[in-house]
Amino acid sequence: MYCSNCGKEIDKAAVVCPHCGVPTENANKDVDNGGFLWGLLGCCIPIVGLILFLVWKDDKPKTAKAAGIGALVSVGCVVFFYVLLFIIGMYGASLNSGY
Repeated sequence: MYCSNCGKEIDKAAVVCPHCGVPTENANKDVDNGGFLWGLLGCCIPIVGLILFLVWKDDKPKTAKAAGIGALVSVGCVVFFYVLLFIIGMYGASLNSGY
């Protein structure tokens, strides 16, 4: 890798050029460590989790995955709850119709 300012060869992991001190491309990289709080936000507000997943899927794949999984867990819980209510309602209706 070469410095964009002075043109000298530098290490690929270098954050600044050791020759001229100019920051390299590596200095601007964001850390993508997932993020439990983004998953929790996606679980509490699924539409936000879906939007964050779509926005971050290329730039921050781990964080996007956490937000997307949180949104899917939330939607799955809601679907499970309504299916359970439907089953309980049908069972209760069948008990009441028997006299």
